[in-house]
Amino acid sequence: MSAITRRHILFGSAAVGAGAVLSACTSNDSGAPAQVNTGGAGDANAAAGQKVIIGFSAPAADHGWIAAITDNAKAQAQAYSDVELRPVEAGSDAAAQRAALSTLIAQKPNVIVLLPHDGKELNATGLEAMKAGIPVVNLDRAFPSAAAYRLQIKGDNYGMGLAAGQYIGEQLKAKGVSNPIIGEIPGIDSLELTQERTKGFNDALATYGFKVANRRPAEFTADSGQASATSLLQALPKMDALWNHDDDQGIGVLAAIKQAGRSEFFMVGGAGSKAAIDAITKDDSVLKATVTYSPSMASSAISLARLIGQGKGMSDLVELQVPKEITLASETITKDNASKYAKLGF
Repeated sequence: MSAITRRHILFGSAAVGAGAVLSACTSNDSGAPAQVNTGGAGDANAAAGQKVIIGFSAPAADHGWIAAITDNAKAQAQAYSDVELRPVEAGSDAAAQRAALSTLIAQKPNVIVLLPHDGKELNATGLEAMKAGIPVVNLDRAFPSAAAYRLQIKGDNYGMGLAAGQYIGEQLKAKGVSNPIIGEIPGIDSLELTQERTKGFNDALATYGFKVANRRPAEFTADSGQASATSLLQALPKMDALWNHDDDQGIGVLAAIKQAGRSEFFMVGGAGSKAAIDAITKDDSVLKATVTYSPSMASSAISLARLIGQGKGMSDLVELQVPKEITLASETITKDNASKYAKLGF
């Protein structure tokens, strides 16, 4: 089997031509416009105010979702005349990110927006910043200690799994399948977010009396998705449904499915990439749905960091301060509503 390139791959199981070659979104360019929102004309928070210096750190953009996180953060910051964004390189692991953040903390920005390599490993850095009087907006990968952040904004990983399991359960129930063979391809298994997604998936399936027959973790990349899917397909010569946790690694998953000539099952993706939404709209592959985990949360993180830095609250809330925790809902994208979500695809 040939390796999947980092830039382009055939997405889908139908015959393809030049128009079917899609970006794998694994480079520094996410390939989709960033999502920006600075409020309406009547929103007092939209007016320029006290200057806020926001430090920013996220893992290297080696896959589309992470690239979109960084793109959204930068675009949102540029939309405000009163925000200066100071991004720092996160390096290749938690240790490198920790070192870069120590330098950033010494510069005393007003707020830090941080998507850590691993929330547990960077928890001490969050605590360090908070003790230095710098509010931390913990993005996506959660710190275990509430004292390590002023605001935690993340997607609903458990809800992602729940949504995927409910969609699969309903589809199989409608087809009259009583004892289905269900496969699962998670991301990095050591991450808490992956474990939460799997728990939500299992809990949802259990309500239908279903369970996962085989599970092969990948690493949130197209190459690892292809390898894991190949292994899973060999282990399950027949399958009724498959949940792949991540649409970027799903590019490799779909390539493996196409190479194996398999089409007897349907697949649900995860996160809501542009390539996945396009494939669902075309309806020419096993991919029939994806559950959202939008990188637009980075845009929201910058907006909220600005408000925290200016000592303001959210205009639609009565409270005077930005909330402590925000968890975004995970929604299911199908052919019926794909057009509505297309603008959020990364």
